[in-house]
Amino acid sequence: MKNQRGIALSGLLFWSIVIVLVAVLGLKVAPTVIEYQKIMKDAKATAAKVGPDSTVGDVRAAFDKFAEIDMLDFKASQLDISKENGKIVISFEYEKRIPLFWNVSLVIDYKGSTAG
Repeated sequence: MKNQRGIALSGLLFWSIVIVLVAVLGLKVAPTVIEYQKIMKDAKATAAKVGPDSTVGDVRAAFDKFAEIDMLDFKASQLDISKENGKIVISFEYEKRIPLFWNVSLVIDYKGSTAG
């Protein structure tokens, strides 16, 4: 008699549940990663647009224009603006909480800077 090959129903169910959970987690995390990338892009565009003699208010106003175009909830008041070697450096740091189920959440700390 030949040996049967394949997967058992219990194995199929287990791996299906694992794959669905990973997919749901990915679908919940992806928007926050996209938002972070947009904030980083807008910060770099703002640093490139403003001159080295711009004030902090000018930089914040320029960032708010970029953020409005990208429909971001992130405000310019959350930016740390400094000057290094005659160039404006924009950095930011924020925490994103993603509810998963019941009282379980995933917390991601995002940091970014236009310096190097």
